[in-house]
Amino acid sequence: MHDDHELVEQRLERVLGERIWTSVHPVSVPLQVARWDVPEEPVPVAEALRASYRSAAVGDPWGPPWGTTWFHFAGTVPHAWAGRTVEAVVDLGFDPDRPGFSAEGLVHDPSGTVLKGLNPRNHWVRAASPAVGGEKIDFYVEAAANPLILGPAGFRPTSLGDPAAINGAPQYRLARADLAVFDEEVWGLSLDLEVLGGLMHRLPAQSARRWEILRAVAACLDRLDPGDVPGTATAARAPLAPVLAAPAERSAHRLSAVGHAHIDSAWLWPLRETVRKVARTAANVTALMDDHPGLVFAMSQAQQLAWLRDHHPGVFERVRSRVAEGRFVPVGGMWVESDTNMPGSEALARQFSFGKRFFREELGVDTREVWLPDSFGYSAALPQLVKLSGSRWFLTQKISWSQTNTFPHHTFWWEGIDGTRVFTHFPPIDTYNAELTGHELGHAADNFREKGRATRSLAPFGHGDGGGGPTREMLGRADRLADLEGSPRVRLERPQDFFAAAEEEYPDAPVWLGELYLELHRGTYTSQAATKQGNRRSEHLLREAELWAATAAVASHAQYDYPYDRLDDLWRKVLLNQFHDILPGSSIAWVHREAARAYSEIAGELDLIIESAQTALAGSPGAGPAGDPGPPGEVVFNPCPHERDGVPALGAAIRAVPTTAPEVTAVPDGDGHVLDNGLLRVAVDGRGLVTSVVDLGTGREAIAPGSAANLLQLHRDLPNAWDAWDIDPFYRGNVTDLVAAEEIDVVSAGPGNASVSVRRTFGSSSVLQVLTLHRGARRLDITTEVDWHERERVLKVAFPLDVRADTAASEIQFGHVHRPTHTNTSWDAAKFETCAHRWIHVAEPGYGHAVVNDSTYGHDVTRDVRADGGTTTTVRLSLLRAPRFPDPETDQGSHRFGYALVPGAAIADAVREGYRINLPERGLLGGAPVTPLVEVDGAGVVVESVKLADDRSGDVVVRLYEALGARTEGTLTASFPVGRAAAVDLLEAPLDDAPPVDAAHLPAVAFRLRPFQILTLRLARA
Repeated sequence: MHDDHELVEQRLERVLGERIWTSVHPVSVPLQVARWDVPEEPVPVAEALRASYRSAAVGDPWGPPWGTTWFHFAGTVPHAWAGRTVEAVVDLGFDPDRPGFSAEGLVHDPSGTVLKGLNPRNHWVRAASPAVGGEKIDFYVEAAANPLILGPAGFRPTSLGDPAAINGAPQYRLARADLAVFDEEVWGLSLDLEVLGGLMHRLPAQSARRWEILRAVAACLDRLDPGDVPGTATAARAPLAPVLAAPAERSAHRLSAVGHAHIDSAWLWPLRETVRKVARTAANVTALMDDHPGLVFAMSQAQQLAWLRDHHPGVFERVRSRVAEGRFVPVGGMWVESDTNMPGSEALARQFSFGKRFFREELGVDTREVWLPDSFGYSAALPQLVKLSGSRWFLTQKISWSQTNTFPHHTFWWEGIDGTRVFTHFPPIDTYNAELTGHELGHAADNFREKGRATRSLAPFGHGDGGGGPTREMLGRADRLADLEGSPRVRLERPQDFFAAAEEEYPDAPVWLGELYLELHRGTYTSQAATKQGNRRSEHLLREAELWAATAAVASHAQYDYPYDRLDDLWRKVLLNQFHDILPGSSIAWVHREAARAYSEIAGELDLIIESAQTALAGSPGAGPAGDPGPPGEVVFNPCPHERDGVPALGAAIRAVPTTAPEVTAVPDGDGHVLDNGLLRVAVDGRGLVTSVVDLGTGREAIAPGSAANLLQLHRDLPNAWDAWDIDPFYRGNVTDLVAAEEIDVVSAGPGNASVSVRRTFGSSSVLQVLTLHRGARRLDITTEVDWHERERVLKVAFPLDVRADTAASEIQFGHVHRPTHTNTSWDAAKFETCAHRWIHVAEPGYGHAVVNDSTYGHDVTRDVRADGGTTTTVRLSLLRAPRFPDPETDQGSHRFGYALVPGAAIADAVREGYRINLPERGLLGGAPVTPLVEVDGAGVVVESVKLADDRSGDVVVRLYEALGARTEGTLTASFPVGRAAAVDLLEAPLDDAPPVDAAHLPAVAFRLRPFQILTLRLARA
């Protein structure tokens, strides 16, 4: 009996693959072919249609890596085909197993109108249905020669990701260019057998349903003549009809199938190629909808739809009309599917405000579901931001990739750090590129962890990354699986319909508290350091630019124009580069070179905006901005949310020259130096390592006995797979401490600071460090400049601290999370590398330390019990990696990092110093201090952004949050007349469930906040 099953399955596999599918286009005639090779970058369609084409033929090579060739195809439908469906079949040399990763094409008619995309699993163009015979066929294909970066060889270094390093060898050969008859009966037979074969394979060996299908399939194959498939297809389908008509069991799992094409905004291709991938996919989907009225397609990423609007307005209008019908469904509500670990607080909020606003204004849709299937873990700040954006549901898929622990839920309530909960689904089909095969559906039903209480799951189906999205074959499977015995019931529907039904069915779903940590891809916190530094710097420059521009606009009474358009454009550039393969450092070299140029341009533009606003505010020496007399001097601007050295938070003051200075002295025996500023005393030994940091206020030593801090450590770093993505735990098995110093010098002894420099070399690299104590500062600042030329290594810097900490607090957006420093469980041990923003804090009751940074995200924290019974808690920052795929030159070259040790720090100190190291003061000559637009009091209350309202009304918008994890009360007081004040959402509209705000005593606004609550206040000027 078992042999019968195997024989039928083997027979089916061969006949279906070799005879039936190949007979879907049973007769064909060749098309005439001509070509034009674009000399450089892609060109507009009008230019391509005017070009001079030369004759070409099937078999011709074409396409150097990243090149573009325009093909012109022409032919005539034979009169003998009258009444038949006729299609052009074009194979550009596709790799059929790599949809989205090989060549792609976009089809245009002779007028330049886009028809559809060509992809490895979708390489037909409808010519006539039904044909009358004699029709002239004429179309153009813009063919993109995208190289197979991730080919059959896997993670091998390749120069193909850098256009400066590639050669001109053609990547592809034109494999087919025909007019062909499309035999719908054979096509139907193919899908009948494919669906039943997949279902049969998934059913238990002894189930009656499996045997029923087996008998029907065997009878079908007996009736089919492999030498005349079209002539015998109808007879062969007859035994299958009763089996396909058997309805599903009443208790069958219900699967909501949503058409989808996950498109990475950049990854193994540059941004410019994604623009074209989006056009091909959108054209494909809208064309498919003409023939399949049930198709519902979800597309996220406002940026991609903006590209479509700007580069292919005709296709965008087709999308817009389908959106109005409710069939092309924008989802996600974000500018891109961003990484959510590393974007800063305000940036993550702006992902929602820019994305949601685009969908509302351009497409008339208010998205309700946040759609992030592929990001590398999810911040515990997200639930609150989801709700504040006006969204209701959350979808991810990536958590199924975790290597160590299986996530316990598929449908659940996700609770963030502030207590906000969002209804969340994680599809049990375990892919966001489903093809609706029997194997996939069976896995979804078997894998669904909520089956004891719930009956529904969602399946995004379609080829992603430019693979063309859903296909007619997938839709044919969906039709057959809508109500089929032995299978889940499949229904094509919108995500919002699934979520509404799932929430109604399972309102008391289990709760998951805290971050959704991905137990994989931890190297993304460190890879491509320059990209991460560019992002961090851009975020803080945007904060400054908005703050000072808003202050200048309000203070000048309309004499200073707030640069709305420039700021919006710069925000969009920053948000784009937070995409989950750009900011994490997992894209090809081309992408990161473009990001570097973008960050340089962003910084230059923002510096100009900041300088212009500050000049308007400070006035000339001896005069205020309105001509009022003022003392000349340096006006120092403080963009931080905390007062700093006599300068008010969010304002500016004229600072006097200090009269005292810290000291730097040499240790008497000559072996090192001591830095002392009256608050801290730091010992640097003859190796250039920090052996002591004494908090002079308490007399307590920060560095663990017998240890040294600021210790650079080099590890081998060759993960088992996913080079740029992963750092595997076994990297710790080999470590080299970099303790040899070539030179140690006193750099400065005042008046404002004391500094010691240390030079080292290792391998092919070198490092220069400067250790500094500033006047009045309770932190040791360290700048590290590395000329990095290692391969497959990770560079870390260690701070072994004399404190017993069971957990480490790590800053995330709008708050912090506590993570274990121990490995009690597999869940604890899996967090051996974690993401933190500006600081990590470790403490025992009553005393702790912080390590703050200006550009680093990857960290690890470990604990060891010493022989003396004390505990050493070691905080390490991951500075650099050197993976060789997909960019073999990852991080090679010069880098600068800034970080600091803050002894005796509470969480509030960590928050303050984290802002300070990222937001240096700016000074310029002027005659007027600058009164802050707003002042805030209240323990733990932090102002994250100050700006003018997006609707250009002139209202002032202030976003603040509670940073310590405690309930608090506070007051915001404006320095300008306020007519009204209201709590608003991320899109600056009134909240339905606004937090308690007392605006009875304007311009002061009193408020109460729960732990980590975000509050956005909109202040209308009187």
